[in-house]
Amino acid sequence: MMLVEQNQIGHEFTASAEKFAQIHTSHARATLINNVHADMDVLRFDDLVLPVTVNSGKFNDAWVCSPLTTYWRYAQEEMSRYAHVMGGFLFSSICHVYGYLLKFARIDKAVTINNWALSTNIYPEFSNKEALMQMIASAREKWPGHGIWFRSLNQELNADWLSALREQGFTLIPSRQVYLFDDLARSVRQHANLQRDMHLLKSTTLLRICDSEIRQQDYVRIAELYKLLYMDKYSQLNPEYTASFMQAWHATGLLHFYGFKSDDGVLQAVVGLFQLQGVATAPIVGYNTALPLELGLYRLLMAAVFEHAIKNKLIVNLSAGAAHFKRLRGGKPAIEYSAVWSAHLPIRTRAVIACLGWLTTKIGIPVMKKYQL
Repeated sequence: MMLVEQNQIGHEFTASAEKFAQIHTSHARATLINNVHADMDVLRFDDLVLPVTVNSGKFNDAWVCSPLTTYWRYAQEEMSRYAHVMGGFLFSSICHVYGYLLKFARIDKAVTINNWALSTNIYPEFSNKEALMQMIASAREKWPGHGIWFRSLNQELNADWLSALREQGFTLIPSRQVYLFDDLARSVRQHANLQRDMHLLKSTTLLRICDSEIRQQDYVRIAELYKLLYMDKYSQLNPEYTASFMQAWHATGLLHFYGFKSDDGVLQAVVGLFQLQGVATAPIVGYNTALPLELGLYRLLMAAVFEHAIKNKLIVNLSAGAAHFKRLRGGKPAIEYSAVWSAHLPIRTRAVIACLGWLTTKIGIPVMKKYQL
């Protein structure tokens, strides 16, 4: 797996985090993400700057900023969705009962370090334990009544972070199964489905546009297409990014877009890439769900991601969902964790978090692996 040179890591993360801070402090929260009310901040450690979200438990935020939504409301939705194959009623009932305990424990009073308010966060290479302890101390001093969280950690890309956090007394809580592509050039040679997708990318009758061809009038359409897929088709608990978010993140280079337009010039499919330290994710995916499946809009978008990754020698983390699609194209499953430090919190909170870690490890992981979620 390719890694950026060490002396570039701090600069890259700092520059991107500064852009994040500038965007989210200069816009009212609701103008960027409709269903996120968490405060946005940064933590500074020597030359490294990391974004932070601060949720005080006052709102039902989207899952990217809310542990309560992640481990209760979203988990219930997932169980209901797969009830026909995995006894979802039983697991949904467990989630329902446990949700009240999570609320009682005020699990949503949470500070999440290195949280970009995206479905998948990318981490810098782990430096040392002393720096991590400084992070914890700084966060605890600034937000003394909040749990300290890290999201989007997996063993394949973040083994050092997971090991260090575990040693420092963090509870590891599995959240979902994501799919990684670490050598797409080889995968294209090995997987027929991926070969067909790349061929479709060249043969489609839709007009393909690249990042520099996105125009002012496209941002509203991008937000609309994203909402059609992620909010209307999947879940209202996903973050509802606005046109202002798309424009601000694109203008500063935090998002790179690829899209497909019909003959009338209307954008019909779009993907937005976020990349750091040789890793890319696709937090923005949207397409016109009313168009015929034969157009292969989702396939086109993922092929554009793969082509970009091959060209730039990137690892791709395609997050969760569409598991069968990703497996057929060489995606490697990896369990993703949140890590939470709660030693300074009331005993009821510590007990509930410890129980949540046990339940998701003993029940959640086997279920995700068995049903290839």
